[in-house]
Amino acid sequence: MIYRFLADAVLVLHLAFIIFVVLGGWFLPRWPRLAWLHVPAAVWGTTIELCGCICPLTPLENTLRRWGGEAGYPGGFVEHYLLAVIYPDALTREGQITLGIGVVIINLAAYVHWWRMGHRQRPPRRHTPCP
Repeated sequence: MIYRFLADAVLVLHLAFIIFVVLGGWFLPRWPRLAWLHVPAAVWGTTIELCGCICPLTPLENTLRRWGGEAGYPGGFVEHYLLAVIYPDALTREGQITLGIGVVIINLAAYVHWWRMGHRQRPPRRHTPCP
C-alpha cells in the first residue's frame, strides 16, 4: 500500500517536473530568481529527451510499483490520467528529439521575453516635493 502511494507520488512529481521544464521560464517575470532552478531543470530535461535517456524518476517509480506487488499501471486516477502524458506508447526517437527541440524553443521564447521586459527603457522617476 505504501509503495503504491510512493510510486504515485513519484509519478506526480515527474509530471510536475516536466511541466516546470517546459513552462517554468514563463514565470520569470514574476519570480526572477526562479531562473536558478529552471535553467538546470530545462537543461536536464532537454538533455534527457535529446539523448534518448531515461529519467531516474522512471526506474524509481517502477521499482516502487514492483515492491508494491504491481506488474504495471492498472486502473486508478493517477495512472489513467497521468501515465499517458508522461509515458506515451507511440513515442519514437524522432518524437523525443522533436520534444527536446520544442522545449528549447519554448524556453528560449520565455527567456527572450523576460530579458526584453527587464531591459525596456523606463521613464525617469519624478520627485515630487512633500507639501
